Amino acid sequence: MLRKAVKEDTEIGRKAEGFMNRGELVPYDIMERIIEDHVRHCGDETCHMFDGFPRTEAQAVLLEKTLAKHGGGVDRVYYLDASRDVFLARLTGRRVCRVCAANYHVINLPPKKDGICDTCGGELYQRPDDMKDTIASRFDVFDRKTEKLISYYTDKGLLIRINCDVDVDVLVGEIMNDLEMQAS
Repeated sequence: MLRKAVKEDTEIGRKAEGFMNRGELVPYDIMERIIEDHVRHCGDETCHMFDGFPRTEAQAVLLEKTLAKHGGGVDRVYYLDASRDVFLARLTGRRVCRVCAANYHVINLPPKKDGICDTCGGELYQRPDDMKDTIASRFDVFDRKTEKLISYYTDKGLLIRINCDVDVDVLVGEIMNDLEMQAS
């Protein structure tokens, strides 16, 4: 949602972009507007999966209130837990096409030709928030802000901790199995 707002050059996207590029959490008031717009646009019957949000207890409460206004709620929270080395390798290896926004990874999902998008031939680049220094700042923010959030969702019985120090296919399979069990 944040990257979409930035890409579409919306007013709220421009406000969020500076925080994202510095590896900081986007402030509460900006996230509130983005989530409200997203949920309203999708409709009340839509299921949502948020990646990287919420990151604080205050954001969790915001999300619950916003979803409740539309008849929904939070059913599951996946905490993807990995060592810093694994996260660093995964994040710094991401590449995105400047033209079509297709995603690649230098190790896990490389393009056929280095630096060139397989889909449209556009240039691949590393997002500012995937640079090593920015990621270090994101780790610090995560450590300071997220501990209470983990406890919040654990206390509600919604947190599912998943070990991410495994192959990506194993990780995705574990999440998909859980989602399938919830749907049945």
